Amino acid sequence: MKLLSPEQYQAHQASAATLQLPNDLDPATVSLEGVSRIELTFPKFSDGRAFSQAFLLRRRRDFAGELVATGDVLVDQLAQMQRSGFDVAVLRADQSLATAERVLAAYPGFAVGRYQGDAQQLAPHFKEVQT
Repeated sequence: MKLLSPEQYQAHQASAATLQLPNDLDPATVSLEGVSRIELTFPKFSDGRAFSQAFLLRRRRDFAGELVATGDVLVDQLAQMQRSGFDVAVLRADQSLATAERVLAAYPGFAVGRYQGDAQQLAPHFKEVQT
């Protein structure tokens, strides 16, 4: 997962192929034609609807583009964001990038789906067919 500060995010400007979804919108109702990046907002850290949106976009809509978490994004949420299908997290201004990197490094098994499946890799690593 790519981690960005709010300043770095400004350089990661939205393009015409970016869709910004409010967290109360059902992802099933949106056309994804020509969309390569979707930004999902966490208006406050305790509002988890963007987790559900990310999961639905990956699993039910087969969205293969970039999913970006914006808003009130805390380092505590990063492992779950990664498992829900997010590619990029824009941290809240008071959150440390160094701490965020340590948090993600603490969960290497989740990053590759070793113990449980996730939004992008359904089967855990030990269930994959060996050839």
